[in-house]
Formats: sequence, structure tokens, C-alpha cells
Amino acid sequence: MTVLITGGAGYIGSHMVLALRDAGEPIVVLDDLSTGFREAVPADVPLVVGDVADRALVMKTVAAHNVEAVVHFAARISAPESVRDPFGYYAANTAKTSALLEALTAAGVRRVIFSSTAAVYGLAPPTPTSETAPTDPASPYGASKLMSERILRDGAAAHDLAYVVLRYFNVAGADHRLRAGQRSPGASNLITLATRAALGLNEGLSIFGTDLPTPDGTGVRDYIHVSDLAEAHVAALRHLRAGGDSQTLNCGYGWGYSVREVVEAVRRVSERNFPVAEKPRRAGDPYVSVADASLIRETLGWRPKRADLDLIVGDALRWEEFWWTNEARRPRLARGRA
Repeated sequence: MTVLITGGAGYIGSHMVLALRDAGEPIVVLDDLSTGFREAVPADVPLVVGDVADRALVMKTVAAHNVEAVVHFAARISAPESVRDPFGYYAANTAKTSALLEALTAAGVRRVIFSSTAAVYGLAPPTPTSETAPTDPASPYGASKLMSERILRDGAAAHDLAYVVLRYFNVAGADHRLRAGQRSPGASNLITLATRAALGLNEGLSIFGTDLPTPDGTGVRDYIHVSDLAEAHVAALRHLRAGGDSQTLNCGYGWGYSVREVVEAVRRVSERNFPVAEKPRRAGDPYVSVADASLIRETLGWRPKRADLDLIVGDALRWEEFWWTNEARRPRLARGRA
């Protein structure tokens, strides 16, 4: 039986492909390559290029590969961008998720793992934030994911579907063996932008919001290594296969670092300095985002192995050095926006 990974040519999805492939699981990837990269999918893993909302393609893929579970990553993921393009986000994240789930249930798939986000909790959730905290998204991105969660829950009640929703906090780092990492020149997460600034790939770094109600005035985030996150998805798959009930779980470590602390960590690990420009806060960005991650540990038995900021930064830095060594891939110099 095969696991279908939507968005498996993207940053997080490609790490999930590696985690399942390393475990000997049959996999098939569905990705439209709008933001993903063909080379992110190993040559021995089937790649279907197409839209997750294409009902006929989804049903054909499920049948051809004997798919029994789906891990759904395909989405647009920038909160600030979603404020500028709400219709695009609701179309890509909510409408397409609904279409995908309808096709999967029609095809007989009964296990789904859904990629959600801590952005569902809003600007100032209780800290640390548990899964029972009020949901009040401050951006269309967070709202589009919360709507998708509701669609999945309602669909599960109607169609005997079991699911695990994983609400990610801030994902960073790269595969330690340099098989996968952040390939996008337009990536917007802080650790990627700061490591690129340290390597001279960006003309410095811009940080947004220095007057927030936090100890040093900058946003505080719970950073999780992308490989730990992939292993959380593997644990969720085991849970569903064992007959476990549907769950909504936070994915984080339970402590946070401010933007300034991350900048200093990148300077420390890289042993390089880079300019930082301070800009006004952005709409849709939470002030503090730190997980209460006790439920995922209790429910899935998940134990992170890489819960160290310098390790996360180091893996990200090594990937950026490796990936952008090829001049043909180097991004145009631009100021990083974190």
C-alpha cells in the first residue's frame, strides 16, 4: 500500500518523502511544481505533475498506485502575502483541499494527514499555546488553514475518514545529509533569510516589528527542525494505521527565540556579520508563537531529536552553502525580509 504526498516536491514535503523512503515505504508524489522542484523528488519515487484539485487525476493516481493514505502539504504558506492576496489563498488552500478530500473519499482513501499551522491561533494566543486555545487567525493564510481543518473534520464525520491535523510552528533547517532543503529563492522564513544574508546571498536582512510586547520587542517563535517535523508525520501515519482516532496536534518544541536571538545565533554559527534593517511590524504576524507540544508526545510517542537552535541554524547554513554553490542557481541579491 502506497502513501500519496501532495506537495512532495516542496520544502517540507521533500523531507517527508525522504523519511518514508528511508523507512522503505512505497510513495507517490503529486505536485504541480508551481513552487516545488522536480529535483527534490528522488529518481526512484514516482512524481505525478498536476493539480490536487483535479478530481480525475487524483482518482487515477490513487487507483494506479494503490494509495491507502495521503499526506497533504500542497498549499501557499506566507501570512503577509495572504493579506495582499486573500482570494488566492482561499482558492489554493481551502477550495483545493475540499476538492482533494472529495476525490479521496470517492476513491476509498480513509487516512489523511493534514499540514496546518500555528497561524490559526491569531496574534496573541496564550503562551505556550495548546490545541484547546481559541482559534482567531489574523491572516487569510491562517483562516484558510482553519477552514480546511473544519472541512476535514466534517468530511471525516460523513465518510468514515480518520485524520491527523498537525499545526506547525516555525519550520527551519535541512536534511543533515544535504539531500533536501529550502530550494526556493523566494523563501521567507527567518532562518533561511538570515543564513543567506550571512553567506552574502541577500543584501542584509530586514526584520519587521521591534516594538512588540515581547522582552526585546521582536517576535518570538518556536522553531522546529524540518526533519523532526517529518518524523512527526511518520508517527501520525503509524497512529492512523494502528486504528488511532482523529487528532489535532501542535508541532513544536515548547520554547521560543526572538528574531534578535535568531540573528545572533546565525552570526555565531556562521562566524559572519551582516547588516540588519529594522522595519515596522507587518499585518498578520503573531507577536509570540510557542507550542504546548505535550499532546503530540503523549498521543504519538513523538520525541524530537534536533531540538537545538544552533543545530537547526547549522543545518540550514550548510544547505544554503551547498545549494547555492552552483552559480546558475544563485538568487539575485535582494534584502531578506523576515
